[in-house]
Amino acid sequence: MKKKLILESGEVFHGEGFGANLQTEGEVVFNTGMTGYQELISDPSYSGQLVCMTYPLIGNYGINRDDYESMEPAMKGLIVKELCEFPSNFRSQMTVDELFTKKGLSGIQGIDTRKLTRIIRNKGVVRGKIVDAEADENQVVTELKSFVVPTNQVESVSTKTAYAAPGRGFKVVLVDFGSKLGIIRELSQRDCDITVVSQDITADEILMINPDGVMLSNGPGDPQDVNGAQEMINGLLGKVPIFGICLGHQLIGLACGAKTFKLKFGHRGGNHPVLHIAKNRVEITAQNHGYAIDSESLKNTDLEETHIALNDRTNEGFKHKIHPCFSVQYHPEASPGPEDSNYLFDEFIDLMKSFNSKMG
Repeated sequence: MKKKLILESGEVFHGEGFGANLQTEGEVVFNTGMTGYQELISDPSYSGQLVCMTYPLIGNYGINRDDYESMEPAMKGLIVKELCEFPSNFRSQMTVDELFTKKGLSGIQGIDTRKLTRIIRNKGVVRGKIVDAEADENQVVTELKSFVVPTNQVESVSTKTAYAAPGRGFKVVLVDFGSKLGIIRELSQRDCDITVVSQDITADEILMINPDGVMLSNGPGDPQDVNGAQEMINGLLGKVPIFGICLGHQLIGLACGAKTFKLKFGHRGGNHPVLHIAKNRVEITAQNHGYAIDSESLKNTDLEETHIALNDRTNEGFKHKIHPCFSVQYHPEASPGPEDSNYLFDEFIDLMKSFNSKMG
């Protein structure tokens, strides 16, 4: 089935559709990862987005039962140069095309993804739509210009009811703003007793659970759209150790008086270098964010910058000067990507230990 991708700036890319025969629109972003497409498809942080993969061949090891990062895909669609029809891997259960058909997702292949990536790099993130080959291009462009990206994305991907991932160690409350299963996996490996809660929980409700620590997860969209999160964080600071990742990091920043801004084309991929300032060491990290903390705005807060991105010098991590609280903008749980920063989960365990011994 012939399809085309139309951008709000007027560019048109012709290609072949795969998955469900549907029209789909969203923010067009690019990801520079060479592998890990199954994790991306199921990562809730991609809610509302059409993801362009810069690596030319996608789907060559199929889809398996192990690599999902959530139960239901949140992305709007996938844009690839070439989709592999006959994957070869001992774990493979189906092709990307079969998964997309079953999940009612639409994608397009056979387009010049390098050209598309250059457009996004030059113009910034654009809105786009995958449509049938016969669709009226001018009409679609007009529709795209008035298309409003939803602001309730966190609400749509967060769990509605709390659930447990039991363990024998520290009791951790994971606030689900669109959490990846990788975070639960890392905490479980360290034997944490995890309670996953909805994004609209209050500080009092968390403290009633009496946790040893609170984890604020990743998630989609603009951190300023997440209602109630800043009050919740301010209600927890100093009472319980906090570790934030990605959106959780931005929300801690906002709660402590820092500012966020939208990046021109975001950081998405598994190969982003980050400098750990105190150790003067570079870590290669997995990233997926369209917003960032304004480093300048940290100067008047109780937050101290700990990590910066080496590609564009934006903020990638900070810690609280007074309370037991630290966070990073990138993904230490990787999934997919390098595991250089895995030690941050151990630091969180150590923080809970030292806080408990002070309180005990």
